Amino acid sequence: MSRSFVKKSMREMPSSGIRKFFDMASAMKGVISLGVGEPDFVTPWHIREASVYSIEKGYTNYTSNCGLPELRQEICAYLYRKFNQEYDYTREIIVTVGASEAIDLVLRSVLESGDEVIIPEPCFVSYKPCAIMAGGVPMTVVTREDDHFKLMPGDLEKAITAKSKVLLMCYPSNPTGAVMTREELQAVARIAEKYDLLVISDEIYSELSYEGEHFSFASLPGMKERTVLVNGFSKSYAMTGWRIGYAAAPEEIMSAMTKIHQYTIMCAPVMGQMAAIEALKNGDQEVKRMIEQYDQRRHLIVNGLNQLGLTCFEPKGAFYVFPSIKSTGLASRIFCEMLLNEEKVAVVPGDAFGECGEGYIRCSYAASIEEITEALNRMEKFVERHSPPV
Repeated sequence: MSRSFVKKSMREMPSSGIRKFFDMASAMKGVISLGVGEPDFVTPWHIREASVYSIEKGYTNYTSNCGLPELRQEICAYLYRKFNQEYDYTREIIVTVGASEAIDLVLRSVLESGDEVIIPEPCFVSYKPCAIMAGGVPMTVVTREDDHFKLMPGDLEKAITAKSKVLLMCYPSNPTGAVMTREELQAVARIAEKYDLLVISDEIYSELSYEGEHFSFASLPGMKERTVLVNGFSKSYAMTGWRIGYAAAPEEIMSAMTKIHQYTIMCAPVMGQMAAIEALKNGDQEVKRMIEQYDQRRHLIVNGLNQLGLTCFEPKGAFYVFPSIKSTGLASRIFCEMLLNEEKVAVVPGDAFGECGEGYIRCSYAASIEEITEALNRMEKFVERHSPPV
């Protein structure tokens, strides 16, 4: 038998826990999916129309590696309007194939072999694999339900070593829905400055904040020069399949990111970039409308899960809840597999987002009121059947 040509780190890397349950659910009929974090809204028509028009006009060529100048200008205008943060569209902005590519670009640009990346956990499934693929070493910091899964400064400081280089965090959080206040972020900023850390702030859910204003980490005093801000259009504008994201970063880091991007991707699709321009120019009302509906669903699912005994705090952002299933006595993956097979409800086991997620599940409420209501009814039957005797 011939040798394996796949390198050891890739052979040992597990597949995404989210995709596993999505694939299982897609093969079954009658499944209600609260698994994948995808809006159930169709991209607003005026955004789709901008893309159609661009095709009709023959805009089918490559763009600049960094993206269309007009889109980068609109991104800068958005960041100034929302966070009072100024960026130079010619030197500090890049348009990427989704926010995921932006995160990959940053890590590959800044990590030397063995550099440590501090990641608050539970975390999005791609963070640790991307750090490993870039030659880094992911170092997790456990966040706790008692703290509403916020990053505690003391826990962060304990995780820092001489090899620490990057802090990668996401607030509002996937998978927990946690948010952090300006004061809480400032405490993290002081630690980042003290230990000279680069901060990658994934703010893809920045528009989905339900109680109070979202604070961009780069807007904190002294943080712009040590922060790479990552965002995109997938969640806010219901544009998941368009795969348009962006990053804002200091010029030195952006230059390195652009080199990798131009050699591997070249540019994001021009039709998607034209749609993104329209989204930023004229999409605020649709975003507001979608947020109002998510907020209704948020209250529905939180109340419903708590009534079932699957306790969860009320998330303040994104469109996820992260309830505890410890009362059932079932492990997260067993719970999810049994729920899918018995009641045809798809959710994601908490340990897909890190070991500390064991005992929890992630439910997305980016589904209709009717689907959430029916899913809760099915889950009630499941929990009654499998709850241990008192």
